[in-house]
Amino acid sequence: MSICFNKEKGVFLLNTPSSTYVIRVYNEKYLLHGGWFHSLPVWSDVCVMPLADRSFCPVPSELHGSADFSLDAQQCEFPVPMRSDFRSSAFEAVCDDNLATDLEYKSYRIFAGKKSLDGLPSTYVSDDSEADTLEIDLKDPNTGLLVTLSYTVWKSLDVICRHAVFKCGSKPLSLRKALSASIDFPHSRYKMMQLSGAHARERHVILRNLVPGMQGIESRRGMSSHQQNPFLALLSDKTGESNGEAFGFNLVYSGNFLAQIEVDQWGMARLQMGINPFNFDWKLKDGEEFCTPEVVMVRSESGIGGMSRTFHDLYRKNLCRGKWRDAERPVVINNWEATYFNFDVKKLFSLADTAAKEGVELFVLDDGWFGKRNDDRSSLGDWIVNKGKLPNGLEEVSDGIHKRGMKFGLWFEPEMISPDSDLYRSHPDWAFHVEGRNPVLGRHQLVLNLGKEEVVDYLLERLSDILSTAHIDYVKWDFNRSVSDMYLNASHKFYLGLYRLLGILTSRFPEVLFESCSGGGGRFDAGILYYMPQTWTSDNTDALSRIPIQMGTSLVYPASAMSCHVSAVPNHQVGRLTSLSSRGHVAMAGTFGYELDLNLLSELELAEIKSQIAWYKKIRGTVQFGDLYRIECPWNYTAAAESSRYSAWEHVSKDKKQAVVTIVWQYAEANPEYINVPLQGLDPDAKYCFKSLQSETLQDHLKKSVFDMPANLSCIVPDGTCASGAELMYAGLRVMGKPQYGGSVHFLLEKC
Repeated sequence: MSICFNKEKGVFLLNTPSSTYVIRVYNEKYLLHGGWFHSLPVWSDVCVMPLADRSFCPVPSELHGSADFSLDAQQCEFPVPMRSDFRSSAFEAVCDDNLATDLEYKSYRIFAGKKSLDGLPSTYVSDDSEADTLEIDLKDPNTGLLVTLSYTVWKSLDVICRHAVFKCGSKPLSLRKALSASIDFPHSRYKMMQLSGAHARERHVILRNLVPGMQGIESRRGMSSHQQNPFLALLSDKTGESNGEAFGFNLVYSGNFLAQIEVDQWGMARLQMGINPFNFDWKLKDGEEFCTPEVVMVRSESGIGGMSRTFHDLYRKNLCRGKWRDAERPVVINNWEATYFNFDVKKLFSLADTAAKEGVELFVLDDGWFGKRNDDRSSLGDWIVNKGKLPNGLEEVSDGIHKRGMKFGLWFEPEMISPDSDLYRSHPDWAFHVEGRNPVLGRHQLVLNLGKEEVVDYLLERLSDILSTAHIDYVKWDFNRSVSDMYLNASHKFYLGLYRLLGILTSRFPEVLFESCSGGGGRFDAGILYYMPQTWTSDNTDALSRIPIQMGTSLVYPASAMSCHVSAVPNHQVGRLTSLSSRGHVAMAGTFGYELDLNLLSELELAEIKSQIAWYKKIRGTVQFGDLYRIECPWNYTAAAESSRYSAWEHVSKDKKQAVVTIVWQYAEANPEYINVPLQGLDPDAKYCFKSLQSETLQDHLKKSVFDMPANLSCIVPDGTCASGAELMYAGLRVMGKPQYGGSVHFLLEKC
């Protein structure tokens, strides 16, 4: 077993391939944290937090004869409130108007495999041999509250997954705070890494030193949010992409969350993560339980990159589910930026005809196909076909797309309701609202209360009817506003309802590829990833804007989860002009597609798109399911290198037979300096052959044109050139900056 208990010392050792997580039972009562280290074969209790008489630190009553033990000065495993530890507690349970709680160690269980979480998404095992689980029972002798801490230890990955279950004793109580994990680090000499931003500027990396007091991130928006992602990492001094110690924490949850670090008076750092206590007060009666969401904890000794690859491997295999977990994702075209609401069958088929010729595999009909939806002011909730646009229904569109050799996808926004809709006129009480107050609108719409069982049942019936009537292969599931006007506990009840809906739908329609969206990346989280294996990364499709968004996203989430499209220029969000090749190179970092009107493009542009699609089909297995190496990241830029700022990343197949390399420059500069790009993850003893995105079709069109070969379509060395993996990694490639604004190079390495 990867988990062992030394009864004599009262110590649990949780062993991943290269780390050991230590839990201590002190005085047969108090559960303490012993640390998270490089693998330890044995534990002697020498390397524990020393006992010391600290001023203003109260001592538990049974230890009054000794002033050297106080919970306020120890590393605690699941800290309780109001009982000598004045730092932030892991929970708050009010009973008889009393917040004070004692949790005494009672028992433990170790078993092979992993249990599912009641009503919540979580990681899973396909076979019990993949992981072992430890459950520790703690009990309050006064109230009877039983808290079970669960730790799943993965045998092939440096991952421990945690959650807690609260079971009420004989006395009713109110959970005002119920976090999933708390871990005390013995010092605070770390940098905190977070993913922050805004709509169309999601998940930018923010790094800051820990300071005394509280620091953290949260969402109160009824969603994981564009502004903050439920992820934190702690980085040791000098930790970089490929070296140093990194601890990563990600909450498998889509609603309001809290992730915080408190640095105390002695420099210890307490990291906590879970459901946000804001607007939360969960009542429990005799025997009732509350289960918290899961926190995935990763320790890496190979830097930030090693942490990311661990998250990616776990999420691809043990979080995503169903047919599409391991399947290569199709190349998509979405009609949104091509037509917006202004379309009919003829216009859709015209776009589809061109897309099919270019090699597109999936055609997606976006917003505007239902109710009286000609703008964003009506009809959400009325999931009935708009016969004014589609007189023969979705069947005609679906059949026509399939006859053109493509799959057919459809956009929904099921959790929303328009005040101007038949559904709202029939059931105004189904929308979140505050009695006696005017409703708060966002994007001219309200949010359905999925905490009501009848609302979930209605959506299940309507969506199932549509997915059963027409041949639909893909669903884009949108969520276009934050949630306001929520009553107490409504956020968590909403997500329990959503998870129930998604669980039934994805089981009922296992062939459908579900993609999440929330105004782009407003709900890009592991909770949604459990049901939908990919997410629209951002509404911002500008290639240069997308680099920090996609790079930040890749800290936690795999390329197979990031939906990335090429759009028109000037870009519809920022107005920037970038080359078609650079737009393609950046979008090929995830699941690939297009968001533009192909019928407005030139013959040369269409030839380039056809070349891009054929190329992506060749490399997508490596991109979507290989190992990612971030060679140069936006958050590592220095002022001295401003004139040659670039980003570079590399996807390497698991067997190291293929590598896809992309380099993109942020600035145009005449006569630029050389840069050195050391590749990573290759087989040092193998030889690799360079290949570039230059199809014969595109070459033929270029010969007929007055233009030379665009520089940023070419490889940095002639096609067919070979070099050893050792040379490419240890010496690196010498590359001259591209003169184009947003110029790029992109090439494939294959074992010779």
